[in-house]
Amino acid sequence: MIPARRMALQYVLLFGANGVSLPFAGLWFAAQGFSGVEIGTLLAAPMLARVVTGPVLAVWADGFTRRRTPIAILGAVAALAYAGAGLTQGVWIQGALWWVGASAMAATIPLTDVLNLASARRHGFAFAWPRGCGSAAFVAANVLMGAVLARASIDWVIVWIVVAGALIAVTASAFLPPEPVSDDGPGRKRDRYAGLARLALDPGFMTAILAIGAIQATHAFYYGFSAIAWKAQGISEAMTGLLWAVSVVVEIAFMWVIEPWRRARGIGPWLVLVLGGCAAVVRWTMLAVAPPLWALWPLQALHALTFAATYLAGVEIIERLAPPGQHTGAQTLNSVMAAGILIGLATLAAGPLYDRFGTLGYLAMTGLAMVGLLAAWRLKRVLAVS
Repeated sequence: MIPARRMALQYVLLFGANGVSLPFAGLWFAAQGFSGVEIGTLLAAPMLARVVTGPVLAVWADGFTRRRTPIAILGAVAALAYAGAGLTQGVWIQGALWWVGASAMAATIPLTDVLNLASARRHGFAFAWPRGCGSAAFVAANVLMGAVLARASIDWVIVWIVVAGALIAVTASAFLPPEPVSDDGPGRKRDRYAGLARLALDPGFMTAILAIGAIQATHAFYYGFSAIAWKAQGISEAMTGLLWAVSVVVEIAFMWVIEPWRRARGIGPWLVLVLGGCAAVVRWTMLAVAPPLWALWPLQALHALTFAATYLAGVEIIERLAPPGQHTGAQTLNSVMAAGILIGLATLAAGPLYDRFGTLGYLAMTGLAMVGLLAAWRLKRVLAVS
């Protein structure tokens, strides 16, 4: 199997799991009897903890000879932890096990991105193609799980995630390209931590991290409460799956069609990042007024910009800014901010916001998108990123 297809397989499994956990975890927690505040807390806890778990796991991962080894280990840990969450009862024990599983699964994303970037450079394929395959799996998982939940128990959500984690462990160890962490072998742990510290103290680098992370974090309310809000409007789980599927279909189109076109014409990632932020302002402001079903389709199509454009622009900007030998740490810090600290805080706030204001809580995400746009403007001025 050629390296691009091996990476595509990894993304299919990884985002096939996310395609169920992101839209339906809130419903699964609600079925356990948890309140909106508890759901927001349980979803936010692993994100917030990534300020610690992200750098620690990045340094740990760079201590291996091959980049695929820690991915396989984390997949196994995620499968075992999610299985424990499904077999126990109580907010504390289930929350703790969910935290372990979510932390392990989330850590595989930047590790996979770094492996994909390295393999793409070595073998000459486009980074966006395997990642787009993951988005296609996200769509398929959305639709399939929505159809399953219309007829079967909500417990299929946890079963699906457990199986996906186990498959990630097996396929990562057997099929991912054997890219080395470094041609010189793993460096000293102290030096790896020092490299992370230098990045964290670099104002220009952290401005980029804030711009990317703030725009990505605006998805927090949507991820945690869109399915619950739509169900309250009378929209079925099956239709929710289709709505999520549409958002990811346009995401795939962006990755497979628009992104190659953009690169071929030399359009820089900064402009793409700004377009993502502007789309987020429009999308969340409109969703705040609980629009009818017909209006949800074009709003879901904006996911191509709010997520895909922001994600790809962010990966490229961070890749450009990362010093030699610091790509794992740089992408991990990007992931820690975008999929950790900021989205964790936003998710933590989303529970009380939904309990008190319903869909008007989306307006807080509009404000966060504006913060990201301000940081992006600062990034343009300070670093002249095009």
